[in-house]
Amino acid sequence: MKKSLALLSFLALGATLLAAEAPSREEINKSIAKGLAYLEKQQQPDGSFANPENKAPSQDHPALTAMPLMAFQRDPAGAKKTALLQKGYSFIRGKAQPDGGIYSSGLSNYNTSVCLMALLSSGDPKDEPLITKARAFVAGQQASNMLKPEANGGFGYGPTGTSPKRQHPDLDNTIIALEALHEYRLRRPATELAKDKDLDFKAAIDFISRCQNLPATNPLPGANGDAANKGGFVYYPGYSNAGEEKLPDGRTALRSYGSMSYAGLLSFIYADLDKSDQRVVAALDWLSKNYTLEENPAMGRQGIFYYYNLATRGLKAAGVNELTTAKGQKVDWRAEISRKIISLQNADGSWVNDQARWMEKDPVLVTTYCVMALENILAK
Repeated sequence: MKKSLALLSFLALGATLLAAEAPSREEINKSIAKGLAYLEKQQQPDGSFANPENKAPSQDHPALTAMPLMAFQRDPAGAKKTALLQKGYSFIRGKAQPDGGIYSSGLSNYNTSVCLMALLSSGDPKDEPLITKARAFVAGQQASNMLKPEANGGFGYGPTGTSPKRQHPDLDNTIIALEALHEYRLRRPATELAKDKDLDFKAAIDFISRCQNLPATNPLPGANGDAANKGGFVYYPGYSNAGEEKLPDGRTALRSYGSMSYAGLLSFIYADLDKSDQRVVAALDWLSKNYTLEENPAMGRQGIFYYYNLATRGLKAAGVNELTTAKGQKVDWRAEISRKIISLQNADGSWVNDQARWMEKDPVLVTTYCVMALENILAK
């Protein structure tokens, strides 16, 4: 009997260890290939990529086409889909506006930032005028002289007329804008960059700081310094999608949540804040203590695939190879996130969330998030 129990325990341990093994590079490449094959089937005759259930948003938001294009460009297998890429880039170029932005009916800053990143990878010299104008458009969206001064330095969805209901800067748009401008800087010689002095990095860092629950660097009354929230981030100064809570001293404080905390970490890095700064250190501390792949921390399954995507980008950019959880466990995040993402892939190669918030019932968007996350993991 004892031998049987010992054997069962040994087998159970072996199964646990086997399940904990990192997916091989071949397995990750296979998952990426299946995801890209699914995306390829969703490209429309006009070059856009569309949710098979609802094609309208792809026309309104060229970013939904730009993201799949980037996923194909970054394919580690190097299988260039020339015709697919040409059609997709042609669609994006057709959305260029006289003001330099690349958008259709709204969310002009977000769409332009994502399209700018895609065009930077096109390799086509004729895109240079579009790229230059798009870069100037995005940099020009940095907020200043706002009625609420805590909003200065950030980026929102776009100016009046292109995003009339969303005028305030927020951390999600700030990370997208800063990432696009960062990609632009990486691909330009220093002599050319010397002419681009239209971005106020200090103001951007100050805005990001006002989105962080860190009273030492955030003077706003909602900054939450309790153990559960310290170091994490909210959507914009004074507001969190994760809600608020009453502190023991009677103050109302904002709750940190996962996806925006990775967005905050990345924003600091793209704004060239030193990685040894207490704000970066505190962000990584919150992310380590709240590490989980079962939810977008404090948001449940809402936005969980965006969370996975941001996690791979944030931890890679921060140079983190291993996380230490609140229980002291060492985590190989590349192994765990790749294994989790692969386990959630559907038979047709797609991924999709059962929660609709932030468009995560769109399999094209979510599949793109997952493919790019796996590509980030392989690109060490």
